[in-house]
Amino acid sequence: MAGHSKWANIKHRKGAQDAKRAKIFSKLGREITVAAKLGGDDPDMNPRLRLAISSARAQSMPKDAIERAIQKGVGSADGDNYEEIRYEGYGAGGVAIIVEVLSDNKNRTAAEVRAAFTKCNGNLGETGCVSFMFDHMAEIVFPADKASADDMFEASLEVGASDVESSDDYHEIHCSVEDFAVVRDELEKRFGEPERQGLIWQPSVTTDVDEKQAASIMKLIDMLEDNDDVQKVTANFEVSDDVMEKLAAAN
Repeated sequence: MAGHSKWANIKHRKGAQDAKRAKIFSKLGREITVAAKLGGDDPDMNPRLRLAISSARAQSMPKDAIERAIQKGVGSADGDNYEEIRYEGYGAGGVAIIVEVLSDNKNRTAAEVRAAFTKCNGNLGETGCVSFMFDHMAEIVFPADKASADDMFEASLEVGASDVESSDDYHEIHCSVEDFAVVRDELEKRFGEPERQGLIWQPSVTTDVDEKQAASIMKLIDMLEDNDDVQKVTANFEVSDDVMEKLAAAN
């Protein structure tokens, strides 16, 4: 498993008391608003909105906040106009990084993303400079106690998943973007609502880093994720579990 996936799971395990809930809800609300504006307010007819709502519920976002975000998207043409942008670059040790944003001011966002890369010994490049090292796919994550590894593996492959990775904490199911809705819906019928789900960039090439490089990369990831415009950050570094846990404890 690539380093950023481990880092995300470690941070997730640290619990809601660490989370900056207002910032998380703001990012989730922004995605809901964009989804509703582009495809309407009916989740059954708007897959992107359904996914955004499901992700918000998984983070315990209040129902009224979800409804406000939907109405903001469909209620007025004068609302914020968010643009989807993907930034790509390199972190310490030549690690490839993809940053996905929803911005209402791309000049501001580009400057802030570039500054974060520069502060953390990285370089922001052109779109496409690192994405060839990743596969764009869907990921569905269930807590480990939802099923045994064997049961989750068999059920996932039966409905079209391409890969399943189970650990002491989670089952991570991967499938193609085209099969995402079917795989998610079938697994949800059997195991309940996933803890996390969405489209991801899965590294097809990884880069080994030492403790110092890993610390710099995780600092960059945290800086980027702290930006209101940034929705997701993906990196392709590999680092030992001991180093990852050590750095997480110090964070």
